[in-house]
Amino acid sequence: MKHRLLGLGDNTVDTYVDRGLQFPGGNAVNVAVQARRLGAETGYLGCLGSDEAGRLLSDALRQEGVDTARCRIRSGPNARAFIGHDGQDRRFLRSERGVRGEWGAFEAADRAYIAGFDLVHSSIYSELGDALPVVRGAARRLSYDFSERWTDENLAATLSAVDIAFLSHPSASDEDCLALLERCAGWGAGVVVATRGAKGALALASGRLHEQAAVPASVVDTLGAGDGFIAACLLAILDGAGIAAALAAGAKQAAQVCGYQGGFGHGVAWAPAEVAIP
Repeated sequence: MKHRLLGLGDNTVDTYVDRGLQFPGGNAVNVAVQARRLGAETGYLGCLGSDEAGRLLSDALRQEGVDTARCRIRSGPNARAFIGHDGQDRRFLRSERGVRGEWGAFEAADRAYIAGFDLVHSSIYSELGDALPVVRGAARRLSYDFSERWTDENLAATLSAVDIAFLSHPSASDEDCLALLERCAGWGAGVVVATRGAKGALALASGRLHEQAAVPASVVDTLGAGDGFIAACLLAILDGAGIAAALAAGAKQAAQVCGYQGGFGHGVAWAPAEVAIP
C-alpha cells in the first residue's frame, strides 16, 4: 500500500531574474512533488493566486499527479521569490508574499482531508499562525521545516507540536550543530534533522546521533535539493526504516534534484513587467 503524504502551506514561483526563467516551487509543494515521484500518493493544500503564477503552480501540480482538491484560489498575485546565482548556487534577492497566507478557516472538510494522509509536511514559510494547532489536531504525523529561519524562540514555541523537524545550519561547527539538536530534543522534537549543505546532515533521535555525508552530485542547480532530501527521508521513515537509512535516502534524492533547474522543473520564460513611461 502506498504511503500518503500531504504538503500543506507555502508555495512560490521561483523567478531566476538572471536567466529569464520561472519555476513552480515552495517547500511544501516541492516535498509533495518529490514524494509523488518517489512513489507516494500526495496532495497539496495551500493558497494559490489567481494570476499566471498561480496557474503555473496548479498546472504543474496536476501534471505531477499531486491532488489539489482542497487548495484555495485567492484573488490576487501568487507568492514569488526572485533569485540570482553565483555559479550554480542560488542567491535569494527578495520575495513577494502574495496571497500565500490568506487561509481563512479550516473547515471540517479540510480537517478530514488532512486526516486522510499518513503524514503532513509544512514549513516556517507557510504563515499558518493560529491554524497550526488545528493542523496538528487533524494530522496523524506532522513534519516541519524551519529552514534557516529558526530561532530558539520559534523552535521552543513550535517543536512540541512536531513529530519530525528539519533545520538548515550549513555554517555551524559539528559541536554547535549537536548543541542545537539537543536543544530541539529538549523542546519536544521526537526526531530532529539538521541539513548542512556540502557537509551532509546530522540527526538526533531517541538520544542517538546519526551522521550522513553528502552524496556527490553533478550540480546544475541547488534549488530544491533540501526539499528532495526531506521527501525521501520522510518516506523512508514511513516505511519503517531506521534514521540512518532515512538520511541516506534523503542524501541520494538531494543529489538527484541538483541535476536539473528548479525545485522540480516545469520552467517557463519570464521577463520583468514593463514600466510605463509617462
